[in-house]
Amino acid sequence: MKFVGPHVSASGGVENAPVNANAIGSKAFGLFTKNQRQWVSAPLTAKSIDLFKSSCDKFGYKPNQILPHDSYLINLGHPEKDGLDKSRGAFIDELQRCEQLGLDRLNFHPGSSLGKITDEQSLKLIAESINIALGKTKGVIAVIENTSGQGSNLGHRFEHLAFIIDLVEDKTRVGVCLDTCHTYTAGYDLKSPEGFKYVFDEFERIVGFRYLKGMHLNDSKKELGTRVDRHDSLGQGFLGIEPFRLIMNDNRFDGIPLILETPDESIWAEEIKLLYGLEKK
Repeated sequence: MKFVGPHVSASGGVENAPVNANAIGSKAFGLFTKNQRQWVSAPLTAKSIDLFKSSCDKFGYKPNQILPHDSYLINLGHPEKDGLDKSRGAFIDELQRCEQLGLDRLNFHPGSSLGKITDEQSLKLIAESINIALGKTKGVIAVIENTSGQGSNLGHRFEHLAFIIDLVEDKTRVGVCLDTCHTYTAGYDLKSPEGFKYVFDEFERIVGFRYLKGMHLNDSKKELGTRVDRHDSLGQGFLGIEPFRLIMNDNRFDGIPLILETPDESIWAEEIKLLYGLEKK
């Protein structure tokens, strides 16, 4: 079964996210458990935690239908000690928030070398950061999101993801989220049936579908291989509808949260219907 829904607002409290998701017919949702542009936020209250869990129960959202996202400020491959320590502390806090909410995965951007160390050195720091964080938490999978490779950001090659995973000690608590826009602008041409097959055969060979714990379904405002991260509404960018039709009819993408991060919130309900309408009956 496919679980589709957008990254919804948790404004006013995390307990509002499942309510907002259900209101537009979502079978999945993403959320931030704290302000994504601040290093420190107030702890979750017992009331918010209880209301979040009861709303998820009410609307039928299980942990494998929910993909929380960490703060954009975190850089687990930071080349400088102060920035790395701050990022690691914030990442542990994000994992602990997921624990409190009964969630089983946390999506994050792997990190950046900032051009100050080699890619390999930064990738090793990312893996080390994950190991430290997993050692201080329990039950939550660290889900590495592939990137467009903009600037010095890492994670735009499947080999980067595999390199990190190989160094993570507990393989049961690491996974991957593939963003369709990021994948395309990183240079993987998945817009045709032939290209789609090749790209995901490569993903299986290099990383493995057993690690796929979520996807972000976004069209792209930028062309193949530009390494620029600009999301577009489904069917309105360079990807078009075909790769989304292929995803919706491929059982390798069953049972995980398929999250829209498309820019026009007003048409999310239509995009959800569009995706389910692509499924062959």
